[in-house]
Amino acid sequence: MEKPAHYQDPPPFSLEAQGHAFTFYPDGADRRAAMLDMIGEARVSLKLAFYIFDRDTVGGEVRDALVAAARRGVAVTLIVDGFGAKADEEFFADLVEAGGAFHVFLAKWTRRALIRNHQKILLVDDEVAMLGGFNIADSYFAAPQENGWNDLGFRVEGAVVQQVAEWFSELLAWVGNKSAQFRDIRRRVRNWDGGDGPVRLLIGGPSRRLSSWARCVGEDLERGQRLDMLMAYFSPNKSLRRRIRSIARRGQANLVLAGKSDNAATLGAHRALHRRLLEAGARIWEFDACKLHTKLIVVDDVTYLGSANFDMRSLYVNLEIVLRIEDTALADRMRELVAHHLPGSREVTHAVLAQRSTPWTRAKWWASWFLVSVVDYTVSRKLNLGL
Repeated sequence: MEKPAHYQDPPPFSLEAQGHAFTFYPDGADRRAAMLDMIGEARVSLKLAFYIFDRDTVGGEVRDALVAAARRGVAVTLIVDGFGAKADEEFFADLVEAGGAFHVFLAKWTRRALIRNHQKILLVDDEVAMLGGFNIADSYFAAPQENGWNDLGFRVEGAVVQQVAEWFSELLAWVGNKSAQFRDIRRRVRNWDGGDGPVRLLIGGPSRRLSSWARCVGEDLERGQRLDMLMAYFSPNKSLRRRIRSIARRGQANLVLAGKSDNAATLGAHRALHRRLLEAGARIWEFDACKLHTKLIVVDDVTYLGSANFDMRSLYVNLEIVLRIEDTALADRMRELVAHHLPGSREVTHAVLAQRSTPWTRAKWWASWFLVSVVDYTVSRKLNLGL
């Protein structure tokens, strides 16, 4: 494939949609500054939940900003995932001493270990929130030239922020109860109601029925005419793949997927699906200017933004937080963001696929799909599949 052109993250951009004010931060340095500014502006409360929180430069900056907030009287509550976060009680000792609350999700190996708290939430005074796909670690704010993660964070003000506060309370009630059962978090996910308006807060997680996130995205794909997706991890089930192929046949399906990752199995997992998608008329690119971590889906006039990948764990297992926004102007602008990544990508054509697709390579791709979809990322990341 032809080598992609030089890629540069775009600057922040803002727009109004359905009574909400959004500012998007595709560039890591801009996102880092905005996040720290938001923490510094808090006067009443700070509520945070992150999957990964590292003991590195950015992790230290965020921790110190939270300590400073607690010392000026802000009620600080932080939840980190017990699998994803390297930062622990010792790292946050000053925060607790200053009056902040620190909680670990999945702190011990029980049935609760079946799920991850994959959400990324920063909530300031219950009035403004920052959501997206980024974690708290240096690599999520590094430039593309440093092979940082290409990601997206967005600030939102409006009525949906109160829903974010309500969901955080649900999450905290479970995490703060050491005897809470697995069925309790399933119940909270199952009973979450994001409403039926043009801006909805959707929650993903384990449930006997489809979560609000999995149900809504499936319904939109079922009737969609155009799909544009910029997605880090892509390994959906047969039903969702069928819906994407149907969109490609009756309209357009444009998929920008990862060409680089810290987990080669995730690349093999989406490559296993390329042939049938291409046969249906979908266009596929692999972004390889740097590692891809962005999660963005645009179906017709509906935009999905948040923490969820388009894979089996994010659709059906992990706790995820996603905004569904029905707004034509926003959808058009987010399609422009997807297109901005094309110069840093290589298109996967039938010829490219044929060149890659030896019997042995296809076997490794489907093994990768099984590992990331059925087993777990923590297992597949440790394996050398030669991809």
